[in-house]
Amino acid sequence: MKNAVTKSILAAAFALGMGSAAHATQGVTDTEVVIGSNGDLSGIFAAFNVGAIKAAQQVFDEANANGGIHGRRIRLVVEDHGYQVPKAVQNFNKLLNSDRVFAMILNLGTPHNLAGFPLMESKQVANVSPLTAARQMLEGDITYKYTAFSSYYDQIRAAVTMLAEENNAQNICAMYIPSDFGLEVHEGAKDQAERLGLTYKDETTHRPDEQDFVGSIQKLRDSGCDIVATGLGVRQTIVAFGTAKRLGWTDVSFVGSSAGMNTAVAKVPEGVTEGYYAAAGWSDFENRLDNPEVKAWADAYQAAHGEPVGTAAQLGYGAARSVVMALEAAGPDLTADSFRQAMEGVKYHDAINDVDLDYGTDHQGSSLIVISKVEGGKWVEVGRLDESEIK
Repeated sequence: MKNAVTKSILAAAFALGMGSAAHATQGVTDTEVVIGSNGDLSGIFAAFNVGAIKAAQQVFDEANANGGIHGRRIRLVVEDHGYQVPKAVQNFNKLLNSDRVFAMILNLGTPHNLAGFPLMESKQVANVSPLTAARQMLEGDITYKYTAFSSYYDQIRAAVTMLAEENNAQNICAMYIPSDFGLEVHEGAKDQAERLGLTYKDETTHRPDEQDFVGSIQKLRDSGCDIVATGLGVRQTIVAFGTAKRLGWTDVSFVGSSAGMNTAVAKVPEGVTEGYYAAAGWSDFENRLDNPEVKAWADAYQAAHGEPVGTAAQLGYGAARSVVMALEAAGPDLTADSFRQAMEGVKYHDAINDVDLDYGTDHQGSSLIVISKVEGGKWVEVGRLDESEIK
């Protein structure tokens, strides 16, 4: 009887140990590591996601062509949620339980990531460089969370401070989608107005598919807004700012967070978006093509995909490079814990985004804020500071 009990205990311990090891290394074999991505390839933020996936795949393809990472090829599995949270949850379940991804990269959307966190954490799956800069990406248990750049909240705070000083602005307003994403923009504008002794004057909220902003622009204009912080989709940002111009409202500054800083916004024909501001965690590549590394990267992307490089590709490149560096540093014995330790040691200058990344134990790669303005169809940097420097 004693032997039987002992054998049962040993068997249970063995099974538990095997289960734990398998759990920690899901998506990893001797020849492959599976990385997942759950983003918006067809919705209101597709302009931030399609090129990002192409650029990330290019980085992984280069690593694979060189023999992989410790003999393992990287396989990227991508799902499209179209900026719909229920679809995002469905995709997370597929990627985590069917594809059994080891880590995830470039998951787009604040509410979408929030819905996926419990699912990822239960599988010890890291969430690396999500395509959202919401503060929630590093709230709670950050063991499996890694974000590359500054937050929407601090980006808007920095931009409001700079524009208020330059233009003697008094009345701060906001236009936003009332989601976790839009609320970050709203709170940043409102809180900074109060800090600076300014007036948070008015706001309008919008559906993600809304495209008529005439009434909202007239309302904000009548309220005397000097600065309008925008937390809208890419096309919405273009239409809203264009509407203000069309109505002759030009004595106002419109500014977005990193969610508004996209090549598609700068390249609108006939200068529709000239003068629009955005605060992000990176510097746009286009004005830095005299840098040989940036030029070579842009040319390689063009050659590989037959299309010009853009903002999304910048973000995809940086995210994928960080993952490759962490996989290399984690060594042949790749587990959730070895990957965490490796990610915390990732530290380098990302020349494509012009930012120094150091994930460390706080899991935030950088707290840099770069404020840019659309001039001549390009994003032109007009200021930069660290989150800690915001007044």
